[in-house]
Amino acid sequence: MKKNILVFKHMTSQNPGIFRDFAGIQNVSFHEIDLHAGVKIPNLEKFDGLWVMGGSMNVWEEEEFPWLIEEKEAIRHAVEDLNMPFLGICLGHQLLAVAMGGKAVNTGRYEVGLFEIEPTKAGLNHPLLHNLKDSEKWVNAHLVEVIEPPKNSIILATSKACQNHIMQVGKNAYSCQFHPEVCSHTLDGWMKIPGVPNFFEELSVNGLEDLTSSITDNLEVNNKASFILFKNWCNLVFD
Repeated sequence: MKKNILVFKHMTSQNPGIFRDFAGIQNVSFHEIDLHAGVKIPNLEKFDGLWVMGGSMNVWEEEEFPWLIEEKEAIRHAVEDLNMPFLGICLGHQLLAVAMGGKAVNTGRYEVGLFEIEPTKAGLNHPLLHNLKDSEKWVNAHLVEVIEPPKNSIILATSKACQNHIMQVGKNAYSCQFHPEVCSHTLDGWMKIPGVPNFFEELSVNGLEDLTSSITDNLEVNNKASFILFKNWCNLVFD
């Protein structure tokens, strides 16, 4: 039976991306809603899983983005009360941590571009990382980091600049700080977000043009790894 996954988006360009191409193969369908556009959160129990995508806002900006309050409660309810299969990406990773009692802050460290992600000792033989290389380069665009993971969580992967890159919370909730969803149209969408081109230009190692070309050149490798990650996640949570 096809699994129906509810997807919380925070802007149009932050969407399941390449995972849309993989959904049919994994017998999954995505029901995407944009919380920033004012769409109300439906009854979670009507869905088989919950994904929370990225966004340019921060987890603590509840006054400017009041829907964050309800979103955090929905995440907590899904993970703690319903034990729903969950995947958070970038902002979604941080929201999972905060909703479950952890802490995410701007540490002054940042990763913008392609960075190697290494499994921790706990992640080396974890099924989520099965058949992924020991060191993968993934797309990153973040200033905020989860510095205190929630209780009942395991850090599965890290990088030189960010301690918590892949996290498991409880049995069925997983999240990653990097962006495995990036596909051919993702960068075009990101560049339309106010402030993002300057953000990339200022913080990427060799400027905007080098950043975009390096991501594009590595896209085929990234997408193959993303498919493996997706299969592993589905096998873990939909047993």
